[in-house]
Amino acid sequence: MDVAAFFQKKGVKRIIIFALIVLILYSLRSMINLILLTFIFSYLMNRLIEFTAKRIPVHRRVLVLIMYVAIVGILTYGLVKYFPIITAEISQLIVQITAFYSQPHDNAILSFIETIISKNQIAAYLENGLSFLVKSFTDISKTSVQVMIALILSLFFLLEKPRLKEFTAKFKDSKLAPFYYEIEFFGKKFTRTFGKVIEAQFVIALVNTLLTIIALTIMGFPQLFVLAILIFFLGLIPVAGVIISLIPLCMIAYTIGGFIKVLYVVIAIMIIHAVEAYILNPKLMSAKTDLPVFYTFIVLIFSQSFFGVWGLIIGIPVFVFLLDVLEVTNKEGAVKP
Repeated sequence: MDVAAFFQKKGVKRIIIFALIVLILYSLRSMINLILLTFIFSYLMNRLIEFTAKRIPVHRRVLVLIMYVAIVGILTYGLVKYFPIITAEISQLIVQITAFYSQPHDNAILSFIETIISKNQIAAYLENGLSFLVKSFTDISKTSVQVMIALILSLFFLLEKPRLKEFTAKFKDSKLAPFYYEIEFFGKKFTRTFGKVIEAQFVIALVNTLLTIIALTIMGFPQLFVLAILIFFLGLIPVAGVIISLIPLCMIAYTIGGFIKVLYVVIAIMIIHAVEAYILNPKLMSAKTDLPVFYTFIVLIFSQSFFGVWGLIIGIPVFVFLLDVLEVTNKEGAVKP
């Protein structure tokens, strides 16, 4: 077989170009946070602007500027007003969780948990709390800078979106045309699958947080600001987020009300999870993203190993994107536009 003819095959070219894209992204792994944040902000803000533009007759650029000014204003106001409250509530939350461990427990299950904690030297971690806090605040400041840069990049992207499309289309007739068409193919697939799943996870996390905070307010839980933030970020993790969020909630519930309060929390979370599984997921997700729980956990384990904390959030969207590229499901299972 002619080697040149082999490499001219569409499937072979697609695989090679996809491998090159993966290699480039791997070489830029130090910037992966910025790349992912920029894509997520651009996608979500574009969807919000399109949704608003259909209902409010305002020029697109003006609408983009109004939206970004509003979001930056809300973030700044929230940071200035609620950051001291959140910091105080984190301290109270640590005190409550510490109180849970320090209480004498006659229950065999709780004694077993305490034994595991003792073996893993949790007390040593608490003693080094100061260095942990310093590192956390350093990471927060670094993340804040990345968030601001990603917001600025997404703002310019949305302001110049029509011009960017027009300029990028010029590559169709250039010497890079083969790369352009394959990158366009992967780009459309990525936006349709990864973007849609991220959007759905975001909406589901918001609804779950709202419902959970309402339930916790009724049950008289303290530190609701911190818990809302915790539940929202854990809600971005499919399936596993619900299980992980139960751990601190049950600890606090036991501290403030004993086993009966823990039972109430478990029942409330089960009802909210049922709303997510039977109402939100069918409306926001397609059949393609309705993965078996076993697959979900396997993907989360491997993606966390490869991508770190980001892997818990983007693992399922990336997996769904690969399913779409490989055409694993039929048209009925495609992600809804």
